Amino acid sequence: MNKGKLFPLTIVLLLIIVLSINAAESYNLVLGERVLRKGDEGADVAILQRKLKEIGIYKGGIDGIFGAGTEEAVRNLQKKYKLTVDGIVGEKTINVLPADNLISRMDVSREEIIQLAYLINGEARGESFRGKVAVGAVVLNRVKSPGFPNTIREVILQEGQFSCILDGQANLYPSQSCIEAAKAAILGYDPTGGALFFYNPRIATNVEWISKRPVITRIGDHVFAK
Repeated sequence: MNKGKLFPLTIVLLLIIVLSINAAESYNLVLGERVLRKGDEGADVAILQRKLKEIGIYKGGIDGIFGAGTEEAVRNLQKKYKLTVDGIVGEKTINVLPADNLISRMDVSREEIIQLAYLINGEARGESFRGKVAVGAVVLNRVKSPGFPNTIREVILQEGQFSCILDGQANLYPSQSCIEAAKAAILGYDPTGGALFFYNPRIATNVEWISKRPVITRIGDHVFAK
């Protein structure tokens, strides 16, 4: 595979325009559009975790899963600001958190968001939003893993890794939900629990090696593994 292969410039330019459309509220990409509590998951939970970590209250990982550690951090925040201590994130709790736009200052380019959206569309356009984010999360997990390239682009273009690159499905124009799923994964939402691999057992070929890897979860048609 030619790692220098670029997505068509005209499509990239069109997607840059699309990215300026604010459709985030449909996908919980904005902290505050819903009340958050233990058991919730989503990009907004990942945003909450990042903000709590920035102010030194949360020590756990950024995964978009509102577990016991996140709840404890929220309770500590509420105690600090003399709010009702219930571990539930409503308007008053959100108002004492940093108010800046996290994705605007994260170390990721608009081009990388676009490339990830193309990959998600090629691999998971028929999946739920959670299933789309899961595929994006695998790419981000690989970026952080020493066993893979360290940029989104290089992970996507690594030879033989994604079927949509091989069969051209990655060149199809991504839907808005795929773009938002890419943003959600970049923000840290990972419904896979840290997976590095995924496959569809109904249609995948040559799966002997991957089927032996430890399975973490199944989301839609995809199996996610370490």
